[in-house]
Amino acid sequence: MKIGLDIMGGDYAPAEAVKGVQMYFEQVSDPSVHLLLIGDATAAAPYLSLLDSYHHRFTFIEAGEVIGMHEHPTKALKEKPNSSIAIGFGLLKMGKADAFISAGNTGAMLVGGMYSVKAIEGILRPTIATPMPRIDGKYNFLVDAGINADCKPEHLVQFAQLGSLYASHVLGVENPRVGLLNIGEEEGKGNLLCQATYPLLKELPGINFVGNVEGRDIFIDKADVIVCEGFVGNVAIKMAESIYDIFKGQKGFDDPFLDNFNFEIYGGTPILGINSPVIISHGIAHAFAFKNMIGVATKIISSDLTGAFKERFKLGVV
Repeated sequence: MKIGLDIMGGDYAPAEAVKGVQMYFEQVSDPSVHLLLIGDATAAAPYLSLLDSYHHRFTFIEAGEVIGMHEHPTKALKEKPNSSIAIGFGLLKMGKADAFISAGNTGAMLVGGMYSVKAIEGILRPTIATPMPRIDGKYNFLVDAGINADCKPEHLVQFAQLGSLYASHVLGVENPRVGLLNIGEEEGKGNLLCQATYPLLKELPGINFVGNVEGRDIFIDKADVIVCEGFVGNVAIKMAESIYDIFKGQKGFDDPFLDNFNFEIYGGTPILGINSPVIISHGIAHAFAFKNMIGVATKIISSDLTGAFKERFKLGVV
C-alpha cells in the first residue's frame, strides 16, 4: 500500500513529520507499506538523513509550494497547484496513493477531500469523527466532530451508518452500539433535530441503535458510536482537549485515563464518506502523532473501509 504524507503540514513541519516517519519505520517493519513523502526538498534536507536506513521504504516527491495554516482553503488549492496538499490529492485521485494524510490546513484538507476525490455516491455529506477516551481504557467514536454544524435528520442517520462501519471494520468492535447525543434518555427528549432523528435511527436496519445518550455518557461504556451535529460534536471535543490541557499540562496530574485524552495517541481524524482514505491531524502534531496517523491509514486501507461504505450506500440506505 502507498500512503501519501504531507511533510510540510503542521506547526512543526517538516521536522516532526520526518521524525514521525522514522519512528514508524523503527517500530513497524511491514514491507507492504511504502510512504510517499511530499514536501520541499530544501526545507526537508536537514532531516531526511534520519531516514537513510529506510530509503527503500519511501519515495520523496517534490512540492515547491506550501498552503499556510491560515490561508483560504479553496483559493489556496486553486492558486497553489504545486503545494504539498494539492499534490497529495492529485496522487490520491490518480490512484497513485491509497491514502493521504496531513497535519496541514484543515480547511484545505476538507475541501480537497470533498471536491477532489469527492463523496461516495449516495452520501449526502462526508463527516469527520474522533475517538473519545472511556474510563475503561477503550474509546467511543464521536461523529460529527465539527464540519457539519447544521444538520438534518437524514445527515445524522448517515453519520450513524458511517461511524458504525468505521467502528466495526477499523476498530474491530463487533456489532457497535450507536447512541444519539441528547439532553435526556427518553425518546421524546431534545431539540427538533434529535426528536426527528430518533425514530429514523430506531427503524434503521443494519445498525445497533441503543437510544439517546447524554453528555455524561461520552466517557463511559454505553455506546461505541455517538452521533450528533458538528456544532455539538466540536464543543464536546474541545472540552475534552481542555480537560487534558488543564489537568495534565497545568495541574500536572498523572493518570492513565487522563493520558488517553492526548490526541497524539490516535494520530488523526478520518474523513468518512469520500472515495479514498484521507486523515487529518492537529496542527500542533509532533512525531508521535505522525507515527500513529500512518498506522490509522494502514488500518483503513487494509480493512477496505471505503469499499464497505460503497457497498452500504449502493443499497440506497439513507
